[in-house]
Amino acid sequence: MISSGRLLTFAATAFVVIVIPGPSVLFVVGRALAGGRRVALFSVLGNAMGEYIQVIAIAFGIGALIAQSVAVFTVLKLLGGGYLLYLGAKTFRQRKSLAQALSLSDRAPSDRVSFAQGFTVGVTNPKTVVFLAAILPQFVSRAAGNVTGQILVLGLLFACIAVISDSVWALAAGTMRSWFARSPRRLELIGAAGGVGIASVGLAFLLSGRKS
Repeated sequence: MISSGRLLTFAATAFVVIVIPGPSVLFVVGRALAGGRRVALFSVLGNAMGEYIQVIAIAFGIGALIAQSVAVFTVLKLLGGGYLLYLGAKTFRQRKSLAQALSLSDRAPSDRVSFAQGFTVGVTNPKTVVFLAAILPQFVSRAAGNVTGQILVLGLLFACIAVISDSVWALAAGTMRSWFARSPRRLELIGAAGGVGIASVGLAFLLSGRKS
């Protein structure tokens, strides 16, 4: 179905996109700083579920078009790469957003509310939408057949990596709340590095070719 080499390449690419601070990471870190690790972890699970809803929609919609149309694939790749460049620049400009999470002082929500909030962020996350719709199909092999199934598998791998990465962010932020509070500048630097990273990924995909 999907070769191990293709899976490993996708996993590495997904990891780079996921680990870079974006809407989901900002939300999870904010929840951890405001409500602690439990709140953040339920938010992570909800976020992953929301992202997989995107995978299902793409697998049964865009995936079918991509399987038959090189033009559709090319347009999506250009839009996705261009948007990632834009998102990278925007993330760099808004690098103080992580530091602003330190000012949150609201009461910690329930587990159900935390999950629902995470789900909302995940299903509407523009960075994930762009990645899944425009970039994930590059790792699908048309020759192997069952494009829909391949997208579902790759999407599941993406969700698993997201849960692990976001959980690390959540646990780290929840554990090191006082360390962050002593120097919000540290969070600003993380945001700046994230912006550069997102833009770099976008450029790499714009320069990449079609995979059979």
